[in-house]
Amino acid sequence: MQDRKRRTGLVIGGLVTALVVLAVGLYWFQPWKLWQDATVNDALPTAAAPGSTSSPTAAATASPSAPAGPRTLAQGSLISHEHATTGTVKLIRLPDGSRTLRLENLDTSNGPDLRVWLTDAPVKEGKEGWEVFDDGKYVSLGKLKGNKGDQNYEIPADVDLADYTSVTIWCDRFNVSFGAAALQAA
Repeated sequence: MQDRKRRTGLVIGGLVTALVVLAVGLYWFQPWKLWQDATVNDALPTAAAPGSTSSPTAAATASPSAPAGPRTLAQGSLISHEHATTGTVKLIRLPDGSRTLRLENLDTSNGPDLRVWLTDAPVKEGKEGWEVFDDGKYVSLGKLKGNKGDQNYEIPADVDLADYTSVTIWCDRFNVSFGAAALQAA
């Protein structure tokens, strides 16, 4: 009788442990995200030129040197790392002087804790490029809004773009790049 109670206790303890391990594994890896797509279609941001207002007189007296619309400063094409990733990255200056990182035609896998980073790391193809982006200087522009579509990320005013040469879609949970792009002056 004692052996039976002990075996029953061990079986129950083993099942509880297995359920806890399964729950933690599901939370950590979030495998269902591999089958869920989140598409975002942000419009290209617009901002009024400095000193402009809605009045026609103010528009006529605006500085002729102010750009009329958004201007691409740098751009690059995403390459795949841990997951198949495609799309274009653009650094855009708006007429008011603010800057935006724009992802266009992004297509990657969904995953846990994905971020958009500006980095100073060189973009390397293959497995050698998966984990290099947190080795140097980087700035997080926030969580990836979706794994597909067109998206905008505001670049803080104090970020010196000359310090950054690449962009990565970074999985913060597993410290790995899903995909990255080297930035080239436009």
